Amino acid sequence: MKKYFSLIKFSHTVFAMPFAFIGFFLASKTYDFEWITLIYVILCMIFARSSAMAFNRYIDRKIDSQNVRTANVREIPNGSISPNNALIFVILNSILFITITYFINSLCFALSPVALLIILGYSYTKRFTSLCHIILGLGLALAPIGAYLAVSGEFNITPILFSLAVLFWVSGFDIIYSLQDERFDKSQKLHSFPVLLGGKKALNLSKILHLFVILILSQIPNYFNFGNIYWIGFIIFSALLIYQHTLVKHNDLSKVNLAFFTLNGFASIIFGTIIIIDLTMI
Repeated sequence: MKKYFSLIKFSHTVFAMPFAFIGFFLASKTYDFEWITLIYVILCMIFARSSAMAFNRYIDRKIDSQNVRTANVREIPNGSISPNNALIFVILNSILFITITYFINSLCFALSPVALLIILGYSYTKRFTSLCHIILGLGLALAPIGAYLAVSGEFNITPILFSLAVLFWVSGFDIIYSLQDERFDKSQKLHSFPVLLGGKKALNLSKILHLFVILILSQIPNYFNFGNIYWIGFIIFSALLIYQHTLVKHNDLSKVNLAFFTLNGFASIIFGTIIIIDLTMI
């Protein structure tokens, strides 16, 4: 079990799960709150993300075995999990994800294959486009709008804006993370913004994407009547986004993991918690 938790980097669930909760509680302000729907949302997040991460490790197994950074730590290259077992794990989680959406509502069920196509398809994108970071962002951006649809069964501008913020946020910090593999990716003819632009310009692009996040989040209260607590979450989240860019330089990647996981994990949890508190108080 520990090996599979490691395979899917279960701890990284902290990136998208708080935004799924935001989408759920946002919809629950207008529609009925149901515990069973919340459980369904959590299960969908777990199954979808597990299938996506395991599929990424399965597809990239040969690449990971050649990369010094990943060869000994990732489960398929080091032999902890066989490729066939990883693929079975992907199929099982994909089936469970689609099955759960069936019990939510017809719209979520109809859109579930589209969601899987995006989150599984991401694994191929670095083989042909530098937009792979954007596709990853799009996959995680499904969290708030998907949770909102689970409750409401219809689209709304506010969760879409949260999804757009997640898209740019994830794309930006994935660019930072990919700086570690710039030389390796070039040698393997893989695509990324650091490969396309160079480390310095890629970091500048990440800053621009995170600026978009701050701008979008600052406009959301124009579409939904949040209380003053929202702005506390906004300030903390924005400050952490800005701070991570002071830690990473194109010629000094020693603090990439601190910027990528620790700060973004805290940012998501703190922001999600504060917004949910705001939603339950107004």
